[in-house]
Amino acid sequence: MKILGQSIADFGLQASPKVEKVNVVDLRVPTSDTLLGSDPFHKKPNYSAVLTTLETDTGHRGISVAFTAGAGNDWIAYGVKDLAQLVVGMEMDTFVADPGEFHRLLIDHHQLRWLADGVNRMAIGGIVNAVWDLWAKLVNKPLWKLLVDLPPEKVVQSIDWRYLRDALTPDEAEEILKTHSEGREDREQSLRKQGPKAYSTAGWLGLTDEQIIETVNQVKAAGLDCFKMKVGQDLEFDKKRLAFIRRAIGPEARLMLDANQIWGVDEAIAYMKELADFHPTWIEEPTARDDVLGFVKIARALEKHGIGVATGEQVPSPVIFKQLITSGAIQYCQIDATRLGGVNDVLGIILMAAKYGVPVCPHGGGIGLCNMIQHYAIWDQICVAAHSETQVVEYLNFLQEEVFLHPIQVHNGAYVTPTVPGWGLEMSPDFIEKHTYPTGSVWQGREASGGVTFLA
Repeated sequence: MKILGQSIADFGLQASPKVEKVNVVDLRVPTSDTLLGSDPFHKKPNYSAVLTTLETDTGHRGISVAFTAGAGNDWIAYGVKDLAQLVVGMEMDTFVADPGEFHRLLIDHHQLRWLADGVNRMAIGGIVNAVWDLWAKLVNKPLWKLLVDLPPEKVVQSIDWRYLRDALTPDEAEEILKTHSEGREDREQSLRKQGPKAYSTAGWLGLTDEQIIETVNQVKAAGLDCFKMKVGQDLEFDKKRLAFIRRAIGPEARLMLDANQIWGVDEAIAYMKELADFHPTWIEEPTARDDVLGFVKIARALEKHGIGVATGEQVPSPVIFKQLITSGAIQYCQIDATRLGGVNDVLGIILMAAKYGVPVCPHGGGIGLCNMIQHYAIWDQICVAAHSETQVVEYLNFLQEEVFLHPIQVHNGAYVTPTVPGWGLEMSPDFIEKHTYPTGSVWQGREASGGVTFLA
């Protein structure tokens, strides 16, 4: 077996690792107690994740997470368990030879495809991302470094081009990667010293002014000068809070707003015109996630006010991203690490964004998302966009130290580039035990508050 020119024997193995077992755990954290993560729609979220672990006959493990806001986490978990039947028995030789073939096996299943995207594609992503994690661990590289070292032909081979080639052809994608090979080593060394620029949400909807100031100070202490605030519940309230936050962060700091799809199209335009004096860089998710024409109308109306439009965290497929990117509907592309069908989907979207000059600013609001998106941002800034001038990467300063064995780090306003192999998603056994739903100790006696009958 050859992995990027290396023999499997280089890793002390006698044969290609074979997936023998898939473990799936439904993890939920009662963040509704503190309202962290709250927004106009998701008023009392319980940050949750489906933890997927592939176990091989050689003892290697591939890990992924799929993030949800609580209820419905079990829907994803069931999907991953069902799809696991298609990965058990697979040798890694097969995947490495053609990563796109395995991806198509899952997204083109002759019956499951009828379910369309959404939960189906997220479950697929749970499997696919775990396989890529396993591959990175076999070559002893962080996921970003595996991607950086992939030949352009292998990247192109990994992507499903059927519905994308009218916007970006495989040849164009390969040319982007080859053109940016010049200077790649210098960019890699630069990003090893200081990772992608970070921004953080300071204005969660359910927080008091005192809690927001505390959050702002924590984020500023880490060197960040880009902040985001949730808006959309009440215009006068938002104006007062925006004035308060603008004073707290200073006139030079970047301020982004996030409506989490609460408005209709015309309402979004009218509302944002009222907030233009606060000079926001972007309005995130101003309307329904897949209303491409609505996003186009909003973007055109707000352009004269210097406000960009950002979206992506709930965009369910590369095709919708294609429409958003090519139509001018968005000025910032917010790929999500677990919303789509895994690495294969995301690679194509980042390449499309590069062709059309749309900065990739990944979404990180959830368990494990920041840990994953940093890898995509680094690959983009080394190999695809090939610069770090217009991108910012979301950072959450909670659910890290107590959750992950290798928590993300931010220093001087930027991510600290990870060095551990794979995604770096290994979790504390104590956290897993306590937060497994509904049997974990934190859920004893309050199971109902973690499920679908818990209403805001």
